[in-house]
Amino acid sequence: MEWATSAATLAASIEGSAFALWIRSSPWAYPSVNLVHLLGLTLLIGPIGLLDLRLLGLGRRFSIADVSDALTPYAAAGLVLLIASGAMLFCADAVPLHRNALLQTKLCCILLGLINALAFRRIWSQRLLDWDRQPPLAGRVQAALSLLLWPAAGVLGRLLAYQ
Repeated sequence: MEWATSAATLAASIEGSAFALWIRSSPWAYPSVNLVHLLGLTLLIGPIGLLDLRLLGLGRRFSIADVSDALTPYAAAGLVLLIASGAMLFCADAVPLHRNALLQTKLCCILLGLINALAFRRIWSQRLLDWDRQPPLAGRVQAALSLLLWPAAGVLGRLLAYQ
């Protein structure tokens, strides 16, 4: 119970900050941050989705290493935009959002997606050249999981706007 009280106090403090007030009261701040958030979502899900599909066997005429090298920086930039703009959007409505089940599920998807991506990089990055000759089942499962987690986080985030 003490944790819930602390979380509620922190959420109220965040929402009561001058920054959160500016986000809420400015005619252009919230919409602009929301657009940056959507840009980040596009930059993350598009490249990650294409890379995951390649890891699952589609587009074999392109080497996995080349696809990964080309698309990963865009996905990383998208993730940075999402985290920064998501934190700003949260500030504007921290009190109702901090207990929201959709937001909590979205954050779990993001955390699992990040863990999955970091584990994938650690385990498979040196073995991408051999991927098409001997595609590892565990790596493909990770690619499929990525294809589920990142879009799920995006969908949950969009659903937050309708609550």
